[in-house]
Amino acid sequence: MKKLLTLSFIIENNRILLAMKKRGFGAGRYNGYGGKVEEGETIEEGAKREFREESGLEVKRMEKVGIHEFEFAHDRGNILEVHVFHVTRYTGEAVETEEMKPEWFRLDAIPFENMWPDDVHWFPVFLDDKRFRTKFLFGENDTVLEKDIQVVEQL
Repeated sequence: MKKLLTLSFIIENNRILLAMKKRGFGAGRYNGYGGKVEEGETIEEGAKREFREESGLEVKRMEKVGIHEFEFAHDRGNILEVHVFHVTRYTGEAVETEEMKPEWFRLDAIPFENMWPDDVHWFPVFLDDKRFRTKFLFGENDTVLEKDIQVVEQL
């Protein structure tokens, strides 16, 4: 069984916008903006809606750059299929919401120690402006047990 999710990032002026997740799945970690794709939405519509709800920003242009498949050892067979976007145009200012607190980081100071453990493995591909497909299997305490990262021409 697969659950469709989105994850979106803004990179500009040698900085990336991350947000501290304040509640729910992934609370206490920096991440991009995203969440579940709702019934009747395209993946892109879901990504834009989640970005707006969590940041206050209106996405004007974005590009799909990757697809993750995440699985947890204690819940084998349930795949989180996460579509990753690079937001290249937007309007507004990022605001803190009930769920997320935004913060800009220099690209050479990304706080990997306070992010999901898989991020350190695939972020270099993302930052190098390459397309990718990944598979990660997480164990206890979200330890990465298996990883497969492929650079692809198209998604």
